[in-house]
Amino acid sequence: MPARSTQSRRTEKSASALPLDTTLLKPGLRLAVGLSGGADSVALLRALAERSNRLGLVLHVAHLHHGLRGAEADADLAFARALAAGLGLPFHEARVETLVEARQSGESIEEAARHLRYLWFRQLMASGEVEAVATAHTLDDQAETVCAKFLRGAWTEGLSGIYPAVEFPVGRILRPLLGATRTEVEAYLREIGQAWREDSSNRDPAFSRNRIRHELLPLLEGWNPRLRDHLAQMAALARDEEAWWQSEMIRLGPQILLSGRPVRGGGRASGEGLSLDVTRLAALAPALQRRLLRFAAGQLGALLDFPSTEALRTLALTGRAGQKRELAQGLLAERSPRELRLAVGKVGTGREGSAESVSEYDTPIPGEILAPFFGLRLRVFLTEGSAVSQGISGQPPAAGRTARLRNWKPGDLVTLRHSSGPRKVKEVLERLRITGTRRAVWPVLELDGRIVWMRGVELQPEPGIDVVAIATEAVGAEPSENETSG
Repeated sequence: MPARSTQSRRTEKSASALPLDTTLLKPGLRLAVGLSGGADSVALLRALAERSNRLGLVLHVAHLHHGLRGAEADADLAFARALAAGLGLPFHEARVETLVEARQSGESIEEAARHLRYLWFRQLMASGEVEAVATAHTLDDQAETVCAKFLRGAWTEGLSGIYPAVEFPVGRILRPLLGATRTEVEAYLREIGQAWREDSSNRDPAFSRNRIRHELLPLLEGWNPRLRDHLAQMAALARDEEAWWQSEMIRLGPQILLSGRPVRGGGRASGEGLSLDVTRLAALAPALQRRLLRFAAGQLGALLDFPSTEALRTLALTGRAGQKRELAQGLLAERSPRELRLAVGKVGTGREGSAESVSEYDTPIPGEILAPFFGLRLRVFLTEGSAVSQGISGQPPAAGRTARLRNWKPGDLVTLRHSSGPRKVKEVLERLRITGTRRAVWPVLELDGRIVWMRGVELQPEPGIDVVAIATEAVGAEPSENETSG
């Protein structure tokens, strides 16, 4: 979002000059405010409640207990419940087990908490009780997000930071407070005499966001006191640039990307994979070359970082016919006399457009799988007992058997822990709201014809086996949604 001095969005201010973007707040909107109890979310709730009659909003309050911080989190819930009651607003609450989710998914606690939070928001919107959820991200959150993405080597989509609005099929996530600083938020709350809760984890240096907030940004502000404004401006520029590039790829992609392989006499044989004419590619500006290569890889479910993109450009522009490259996430590239051909296949086979599963990895038990296609390192252990944390159903003895990590496919069944019978993987993914490319390449572990592990869910345990999934940073990967915890 642009700095406030250049903002084109309509904002309103309270007596203490708290900027509030009301552009997306339409009369009659049933809006839940995500209330953690911290200063930002309390200020957003109070500011919206103060204006709700004039804006025509139907406000609700939503609080998610993450199962972390024990009694402190319980007190946060009680505070949020009391604040909603004092304002006479409907209150929605739920509890999740973030540590369990982090272990099952291989994510950090921050990532798992964010995914669970937005999953619950989508469920709340899907229920029909609310149409949108407002989160209290501020200009400081925006600056921290852009800085974090820059440190990770993000492309333009990453530097876009936190979007003012995110659309889902079931509703919208809105960020009306993105133009306000944390200082303005606290000044507003003090002026109206409103207390708030302090989250002790916001000081924990184990979380990278806290190190950026309390160490890195203050240090950089010694060089430029307006750094946070500049980072927020960068996010606004990057969002507009990214929107333009996406429209260009939709327009140019079908003109330049070719499916299948050429055949003698003209035409192309149907098959997996995409190709780019290297002569046409060479005639384009480098910026457009990179975008087309990343767009093509994205159509195949792979996300490229800068070195991988440059490796493909070099292969396309100066490579020899027959030369091949194998990149992360199962992406295979082959140079023909006239084309650069891209496909996904079994890592290590060197076969482009294999008719087999997109990517499969085998391991003996006990053993370990490094699966770059899925961004996973999967360890399969032998245990002495039958109580394991991740799902497996099978037949001992386990030692010496072979497990296979692969894509799920139609007809696959899993038995969830504490459930009475098997369910289709398709139905489980629908319940988890997994869509798009993530859904197409969702990993499962197969043992003796049965699925014994699945990312993101807890299955019935198998005696003698435990599975630990560790996420590896997918090359160039950005979060699936343009949002961060707040």
